[in-house]
Amino acid sequence: MLNEMNSLIHFQDVNFSYPNGTIALKEINLKINKGESIAVMGQNGAGKTTLVRMLNGLLRPTSGRVLIEGEDIITSTIGLLSKKVGIIFQNPMHQLFSNTVAEEIKFSLKSLDLSKEEVEEKTNTILNEYGFERYADRSPMNLSGGESKKLAIASIMCRDPDILVFDEPTLGQDANEIKIFLDMLEKESKKKKTIIMVTHNVEFAFEHVPRVVLMTNGRILADGPTNRLLTNETLVNRSSLILPQVFRLKLGLKTLGLEVPDNIIQKVDMVKFLSNYFETEKKEVN
Repeated sequence: MLNEMNSLIHFQDVNFSYPNGTIALKEINLKINKGESIAVMGQNGAGKTTLVRMLNGLLRPTSGRVLIEGEDIITSTIGLLSKKVGIIFQNPMHQLFSNTVAEEIKFSLKSLDLSKEEVEEKTNTILNEYGFERYADRSPMNLSGGESKKLAIASIMCRDPDILVFDEPTLGQDANEIKIFLDMLEKESKKKKTIIMVTHNVEFAFEHVPRVVLMTNGRILADGPTNRLLTNETLVNRSSLILPQVFRLKLGLKTLGLEVPDNIIQKVDMVKFLSNYFETEKKEVN
């Protein structure tokens, strides 16, 4: 499916078992190109988080290989991998441990071999960019849920890694916070960053992510275009997900005799289609 020469990440026959004997990944083969945005989806325990934690060396395959830019992660350190891969965990407090917001950013920048002056300058830039200038001396423990997630993102983004991994990025976020996140994704995509999102949010993936990898019981069930896989009722059910709202509405309208064009997949397009349809119906009645 993907051009070998452009493959930035390559899982080759990867299996993984935890020390207690739990088998988390089975025969994973997956290629991800530079600059791609993908969603990894499936039920709890499908192996999604285990999969992405291999990218920065937090976990290593029991068998098989994980290659990043052609290099096996087994030959690299977590420190070196963290320069290439940034992971924002589902619970931001799992990666925030400094006494203040400013110290959190400074600690993250230490891996870049910057001078003290450069660290100070970049820290101030990041604090301003993410709206933390007033909270520089505040403990991360005293931030709101949305603010702590934003700080976790800032602490990773300040290193400017080529691969960005988000574990449930929309969980607990309000509409404004999700918009800010989408704006950031658009900005990073333009910089050809590779973006991987572990998510249960079908609506978010369907509208904003072009490619999806569906997992179940430690295996990849399907890999392909989001608008094709997330409208396949069999695949969606096997992944313990639900069909997108727009597609469910299309099915409902079809039972009423109204065919919606295949290219209507976004909510805004569905609203326009229905508005035009009812306007036409109204004119015909009059």
